[in-house]
Amino acid sequence: MARLSSTFLSKQSAAARVALVLVMMAAFVLLTALLDGNDGVAASRLFQQPAFPLANAVPGLLFALVLLALTRRTLLSFGLAFLLQAVMYGINALKVANLGTPLLPADFRMVDQLRKGGLHVLGSYLPHSPWPYLAILGGIALIVAMWRYEPPLFAERTGGKRALAGTAAAVTLATLLLGMPGWRGLYNGHKLWLEPWSAAATTSHSGLVSSLVMFHLQDRRTQQKADPAAVGDLLQATSSAVHARMHTPVDPNTALPDIVVVQSESFFDPRIMRGYEHTNLTPNLTRLAAEGMSGPLHVPTFGGGTIRTEFEVLTGLSLRYFGTMQFPYLQLNDKVVPGMVRTLRAHGYETIAIHGNDPTFWNRNTAFKALGFDRFVSQSGFPANAAMDGKYMADSAMTDEIMAQLKDAGPPQFLFAISLEAHGPYDVEPKDPAARNAEPVPTNVDANDKVHVQTYLYHMQHADAELGRLAALLAKRSRPTLLLFYGDHLPALTEAYRETGFVNGQDMLSQAGTWLLIDPRNPGNAQRIDMASWMLPGLLLERAGIHDDVYFALTQVLAPSLATLTRAPGAPPPYIDAQQRQFDKDMASVSVLRMKGKLDKLLPASLLPSNTAVATNDADHEDGPSAAMGMHH
Repeated sequence: MARLSSTFLSKQSAAARVALVLVMMAAFVLLTALLDGNDGVAASRLFQQPAFPLANAVPGLLFALVLLALTRRTLLSFGLAFLLQAVMYGINALKVANLGTPLLPADFRMVDQLRKGGLHVLGSYLPHSPWPYLAILGGIALIVAMWRYEPPLFAERTGGKRALAGTAAAVTLATLLLGMPGWRGLYNGHKLWLEPWSAAATTSHSGLVSSLVMFHLQDRRTQQKADPAAVGDLLQATSSAVHARMHTPVDPNTALPDIVVVQSESFFDPRIMRGYEHTNLTPNLTRLAAEGMSGPLHVPTFGGGTIRTEFEVLTGLSLRYFGTMQFPYLQLNDKVVPGMVRTLRAHGYETIAIHGNDPTFWNRNTAFKALGFDRFVSQSGFPANAAMDGKYMADSAMTDEIMAQLKDAGPPQFLFAISLEAHGPYDVEPKDPAARNAEPVPTNVDANDKVHVQTYLYHMQHADAELGRLAALLAKRSRPTLLLFYGDHLPALTEAYRETGFVNGQDMLSQAGTWLLIDPRNPGNAQRIDMASWMLPGLLLERAGIHDDVYFALTQVLAPSLATLTRAPGAPPPYIDAQQRQFDKDMASVSVLRMKGKLDKLLPASLLPSNTAVATNDADHEDGPSAAMGMHH
């Protein structure tokens, strides 16, 4: 091998070696354009707008040059760089197929979740066909062969030239990964094509790699800043309405109710889809909605990203105002996070989270401590014989655990239960295939998609049945209980949605889910209200008779104006009138200050509860988990 390498090197002039590298670079650009498949970065664009396909290939090219400096083998270096790039494109295709949106920089945080119990859930989205895996194995075999048999392009000792070239390529790549400002000269909306509101639109024009780089640079540049003057103006303008919310008469002899919140995986009412308008596949939801509050729920995600909705419900903070926080539980750095859980703890509640899955997935075990939960009952805390249906724990097991945790004596309890049964993908055989096969599906749904729709409906109806069973059990308790039930997002039935469409004519990313709030022991009159997920905790606290948190009262005052602005990433931006735009802008500052623990300092005197002092969130951060951010004692 050494003799072969020596012979090869002796026959190659420096110019020929450079020419070979340039040919490989050109081939890499062309193959990347072919792999990407979007017209905006097609090979033909090299003659019309060369910046587009070139920019899309630059990160891969830099990585290939770093490998070339390390290995001295041309085919090996460019082949390995292209193989890794192809794997990334394959993952992107899976995400688009299941969730309707392309990869974003924040998605790479999920790599760490694979070793924290995430493989059980995320791995279920991998293709079942053996061909993709065989292609990867073939690529690896080819790489190994290149390493073994390809002669080096240049000598091992080059008088420092190889080290200098390799270092230059590595440093250049590092500046790109670190988001150094200089790269914005190439990766920006003027040079390429950036639609800040839509990763899908950006990717289709600029290519996947360029899209990732531009969103990465945008996130690095974006800093959440608050305008205290605007916050003060908003609080003054809404002080009368907020004051009225905070001083709603409450009977001092009335005990605080237990609170059960059910976050139902992928739950929505199919009647918003064409072909299901006149069905009633959610009879318990329909019946209970006539006895309480319900309506459309606008959430910040689609098809996945459960923790985005979950974070909003638990904190009352809208991710609309934290653009860089794509996966909040993976990005939280604070040991104490303000929200509903801490507010309830300040009122004497025992706070318990329930989820029949690995506690480390989505970093919930750490995040729930920061949010203020006293206990987290995860998969290991359920009975060993807990019912399963399909791939995941059945909703019936969750209902059983909720009732097992509720006590008839002691302090009031807050239970936050996260279901899992209806989680995708929907090609896993359920417990009762015959019942699944009997689910109705519109005739225009493709045969391959039909099974997915039927599997989802099978599990979703179990969720509806458990909602009815839970409400009936709570109605028989001796202690008062409030029940909040909502779906975290629509399921990822992307092809079926395209085939059927929606009753309102909007796309799948713009659809609202559903929510329900009832007192099972005391049925009331039906109230239908548009809500966003971050507004639910304020409403729930209000119904529970807890009115002393200014922030949550403010969310209820602004709810009619801001609820419909919450959308999934990539959804078309909603129409905003002048008043909404101003409220939206000011609420962004309010949210940043709330998150930072600085909102209380700006509260006008008229909103401070009588005979109390403002408990600053700075102190709360120091006091640890028992502190109640935004609460005044």
